[in-house]
Amino acid sequence: MVTLAFYNLKGGVGKTTSAINLAYLSAKDGYKTLLWDLDPQGSASFYLGVSSSIKNESKKVLKNDVDLLSTIQPSLYKNLSVIPADISARHADVLLSEGKQSKKRLGTLLSSLKKSFDFIIIDSPPGISLLHDNIFNAADWILLPNIPTTLSIRSYDTVANYFTEQEFDKSKLRCFFNMVDSRKNLHHETMAFFNKENHFFKNYIPYLSDIEKMGLNEAPLETFAPNSFAAKCYRDLWKEIKTSVVG
Repeated sequence: MVTLAFYNLKGGVGKTTSAINLAYLSAKDGYKTLLWDLDPQGSASFYLGVSSSIKNESKKVLKNDVDLLSTIQPSLYKNLSVIPADISARHADVLLSEGKQSKKRLGTLLSSLKKSFDFIIIDSPPGISLLHDNIFNAADWILLPNIPTTLSIRSYDTVANYFTEQEFDKSKLRCFFNMVDSRKNLHHETMAFFNKENHFFKNYIPYLSDIEKMGLNEAPLETFAPNSFAAKCYRDLWKEIKTSVVG
């Protein structure tokens, strides 16, 4: 089982769309894939047409009142399951702080799923908190989508420094460029500079309207625009990620 967490300190950089599209491609490749939506907004759950079946389900999972396996729901797509989010996920930090091994609780929960899935993909909320410490401990890889601008890249440096300070494994951090606007020289220049860094994947995701239409279709891009350039970019990125983490 490989756990990939899509994360960034900043919001609005395309974590959720990346998590959904790459989870779908993983499932399409035949891997038993689980997407765990940990963002209280529940956008990934919405896109995949899944909602919590129990009131305050996220809170109850973290309190051990509900077994994690019982919260897993099938999506419309073969091999792709979902643990949906609800607004009670906003209490995650408080709930985690109340238990033992507060920074490793998520990892303990995920360990119960090892025999059930090949890939677990976590859609993380933005920020740095106890929840994120749990994600950093539990995930095999932390994938950071970055818009190719100065502030977005600076957020990576902040996260990398935090990993060093907290003694997390910084080799888990991998980045890719997202929402790339081919009309902007700054985007091209930033990508050219940072593509020399070995923690950046070479493939990127463009800023295109097809991706925005995921909200209208409530579906992964591959299901309604498989021949689009954006869909090809996701396939290329997934191939590169898969080669890096699986071999």
